[in-house]
Amino acid sequence: MSTKLLVIVATGDREKAQTALMYANNAIKRGWLDDVKVVYFGPSEKLVVEDPVISDQAREIAETGGSFACKYISDRDGVSEKIGKLGVRVEYVGSIISDLIKDGYTPMVW
Repeated sequence: MSTKLLVIVATGDREKAQTALMYANNAIKRGWLDDVKVVYFGPSEKLVVEDPVISDQAREIAETGGSFACKYISDRDGVSEKIGKLGVRVEYVGSIISDLIKDGYTPMVW
């Protein structure tokens, strides 16, 4: 069984996003899984830059190097630069998500 996790945060709901990021951050810090990647997709991208608590969580996860935000959506919503300043890699994520799943990452979508 894979011990690699792909957390896809798509929700614009603060409580759901906070729960997803809390789990991802703890899984990374405590070594619950071998590898954890986080992708911000859709409404969560605005939340990441507008909510200070979510921003702090995203910044902390980005320090591990395993977080991405969808460039198409963040460009559309005018938040790419702000997300990038948090350390999150802003890229087109369709192929990234697909490749991670092919590589055995289990997707968990919030």
